[in-house]
Amino acid sequence: MKAKIIITPKKAVVDPQGKTVQGALEHMGYKGVTGVHVGKYIEIDLAPGTDPATAQRALNDAAHKFLSNPIIEDYRLEIE
Repeated sequence: MKAKIIITPKKAVVDPQGKTVQGALEHMGYKGVTGVHVGKYIEIDLAPGTDPATAQRALNDAAHKFLSNPIIEDYRLEIE
């Protein structure tokens, strides 16, 4: 089983890295790009037999307290 955590800046937060990527895309001729948000992707392997509900609760807690900054970032957790 695998857990995937995608962390992105909140929409209201200025994202200088995203702005740089957006500018580069426009400069390269990619038109119509109205916003870019650069974030983090974390993949966690879970031991066989791990209870998905327990893992979901524990990883939500870890993502909120440690892996992301809830003041300026949002995260999405997926367990497969």
